[in-house]
Amino acid sequence: MAEQAGADGVTRIVEVGSKPESAREAVAEAWLLTTPAAVAELVAGTKKGAPLETAKVAGMIGVKETPRLLPHCHPIRVTGADVSVEPDEAAGRIRVQTTVRAFDRTGVEMEALTAAAVAALSLYDTAKAFDRAARIDGVRLLAKSGGKSGDYRAER
Repeated sequence: MAEQAGADGVTRIVEVGSKPESAREAVAEAWLLTTPAAVAELVAGTKKGAPLETAKVAGMIGVKETPRLLPHCHPIRVTGADVSVEPDEAAGRIRVQTTVRAFDRTGVEMEALTAAAVAALSLYDTAKAFDRAARIDGVRLLAKSGGKSGDYRAER
């Protein structure tokens, strides 16, 4: 049975040692909402380099650093991860989508969500020079598979 914070308020990491290992996958997204001009600048590249590629790298770092950032996340054996960055210049937005796969005793939802959020933050870091009103929105889990709770797919 999973441990929970007791009446003393002490928080604990849930015990997963007795759970079977299985293949798990999670897909998440985040959006950078800005102006068409700012998206054009990010796509073209800036004095910082290639912001879209930098965001992908930042997302990968987010996957690897999730258990260091979130106290209840277990370090897991990630077997693969993808970060895509899809600019829509006309709409003034960039969609980040992440997919994380693992073979372990616990899921990869937090790794996928962290990757999406960190990639979007990386885009924001550059976009703010062109649009101070830029914002990150819509960080959410799109799908997950594997584990005891089974599959999940977000409704649009």
